[in-house]
Amino acid sequence: MLKLSLRNILALLAVSIATMLGTSAHAESREALERSSRAALNTLIAQNATARELSTKAAAVLVFPSVKKAGLMIAGQYGEGVLWRGDKATAFYNTGGASFGFQAGAQEYGYALFFMKEDAVKALDLAQGFEVGVGPSIVVIDQGMGKSTTTTTMQKDIYAFVFSQKGLMAGIGIQGNKITKISK
Repeated sequence: MLKLSLRNILALLAVSIATMLGTSAHAESREALERSSRAALNTLIAQNATARELSTKAAAVLVFPSVKKAGLMIAGQYGEGVLWRGDKATAFYNTGGASFGFQAGAQEYGYALFFMKEDAVKALDLAQGFEVGVGPSIVVIDQGMGKSTTTTTMQKDIYAFVFSQKGLMAGIGIQGNKITKISK
């Protein structure tokens, strides 16, 4: 029988997190990232009427098709995405973050940020890193909220949609997330 101590479990988890996040660090090529980002955005727009409506009015949409997050007490997350202006990929970004608290697990998800005003798009690069929760106001749209929004109630700078969640990350904690422009 295999006997695992808490120290061994933590070491195994640390190796798993490093492997998962390390795999993300060797990211897709520019072309592959554009393809996966465009496919994720097209699927979101096809499946969500609110996203479809916002996409016709947005100044730009930043799509992270795959963000990986894992941890035990301390967690990390990483993903890369594309800023779309219409059908044109205009810039590339990564999203990274850490959290601390009572939490455990691993998950993968995607998210899209619909920038409704040009000033909100400019905020991405002003501070050489856009911290979620600081700067322009962001509204996270879930299924229930999506059904009750109208063009008169949608007046914020940025709308966020989370999609394609896989895995399980449970707990509560303090989290920080930063989006930074990268070269591809």
